[in-house]
Amino acid sequence: MQSAIDRNRSRPRVLAIANQKGGVGKTTTAINLGTALAAVGEEVLIIDLDPQGNASTGLGVSRQGMRWSTYHVLIGETDLKSIIVDSGIPRLHCAPSTMDLLGAELELADFDRKTHRLHDAIGQLAAIGHAYSYVLLDCPPSLNLLTINALSAADAVLVPLQCEFFALEGLSQLLKTVERVRANLNSRLEIQGVVLTMFDRRNSLSEQVAQDVRSVLGEKVYETVIPRNVRISEAPSYGKPVLLYDSDCMGSQAYIKLASEVIRRERDLRAA
Repeated sequence: MQSAIDRNRSRPRVLAIANQKGGVGKTTTAINLGTALAAVGEEVLIIDLDPQGNASTGLGVSRQGMRWSTYHVLIGETDLKSIIVDSGIPRLHCAPSTMDLLGAELELADFDRKTHRLHDAIGQLAAIGHAYSYVLLDCPPSLNLLTINALSAADAVLVPLQCEFFALEGLSQLLKTVERVRANLNSRLEIQGVVLTMFDRRNSLSEQVAQDVRSVLGEKVYETVIPRNVRISEAPSYGKPVLLYDSDCMGSQAYIKLASEVIRRERDLRAA
């Protein structure tokens, strides 16, 4: 049976990095997974959909004086191609955000296809021959129209999940949201995987959360876990992914392994 990927090879594989809970490592995962994918030869675009713009600044992209951003794409003032900037990392580009995104939800309310603005923009980018193999969508930490646009545009969701007490509760909410979007807006949407973040092997709670999540979701949980690592926390202040800030640290090695798992899952899907 031919997979959706094979039938639509000109369109990149779009992964929404989402969790309705803040502080779980969404942006950190977007930046470092994107860097790791680019390092093994993939052409990657990170689209920053968070008004805080941490994915942009974490890649060293200055938002000061920026004329165009993802906000202008969503409201139709420009196309996605026009806002893409070079991250300085080979094969990795960024569509940056600005604080204008804070008002996007109200402005989009009266637009046609308000939940599919991003889907249409990515489709236009593919149509003019931009050969990205992966587009990573860094979502805001809430269920708003920006997140719905991301889920409507995505082929799959990658869920960073912090190893803490309320992790499963937040995950349950996100899974329900994915089901609603699949039923009403995007029938192809699936869970690509759940990655456990801020994992501390010295903490029995981390181990317990990991066991609980794996017992519920099984193979949907990546084998790779992202450790709690000071180098990961330091890297954004230098405008760098941790893989460039300290390629030998545990955090960098974990994201390289995660990229390998993502690619392997995508290859398995193509072969299905």
